[in-house]
This record gives sequence, C-alpha cells and structure tokens, in this order.
Amino acid sequence: MSRKGATHWVIPDGYIPVDSSGKLISHESICVVNLHEQDAHIDITIYFEDQEPIEKISVTVKGKRTRHIRTSSLEKGSKKIPAGVPYALEIESDIPIIVQYSRLDTTQAELALMSTMAYPVDN
Repeated sequence: MSRKGATHWVIPDGYIPVDSSGKLISHESICVVNLHEQDAHIDITIYFEDQEPIEKISVTVKGKRTRHIRTSSLEKGSKKIPAGVPYALEIESDIPIIVQYSRLDTTQAELALMSTMAYPVDN
C-alpha cells in the first residue's frame, strides 16, 4: 500500500462552546479522508485537563471516502465531551489516513470558521 497519509494523528486544542448565537450551532469536526481501497478502522481517544480520558471510540471510514465526525457526537457508553471543557484528541488508524480539524464558533454574531491539519505523529 502506498503511504498516503499517516496512521497516528493528534489534535491538541479542542473546545465546544456552551453558547451559540443565531441559527448556526457552534461545533467542531474531525474531517477524515481515506484514499485507499480498504476501509480505515479508527480509534479516537479524548484527553481532558482534570479527568480520565475517554479511550478508543471506534469509527470506520470506508475506502475511497471521506467522513466528517462532529466531536460532540463522540461517545463511549454514557461518556462524551462536555461543552465548555477543553480537550485534545488522538486518532489512530490501521491504515494511513489524512485528518483535518475544523471549528465553527458562533458564540457571537461575527462567527468564525477555523480549520487546520491535525499533527501527524511519526510511527
């Protein structure tokens, strides 16, 4: 398999605002593209400043597809990311993928959209 992407990614700055204004809801997304024929099996771990991580939330991205995963939808059992709490993400995949991170902040009328590539960890 050619190496298009990486198998280990980190996003150190996450934060889901408590409030939104207007019609749009503030949110954050992990944007994943799988450039390979086979499905990518991904484990996502969420880290916090003052509580234990939520480990290994499993997600599949089908071959030759993209998937946008809202971080507010990530949960394991009854555990999920609370709004208003800083967090970080670790994404591990069984095949190379490409990961981008996006944030829509609508806490004020002058909303902001930010997007950046996640940090690929050398394996």
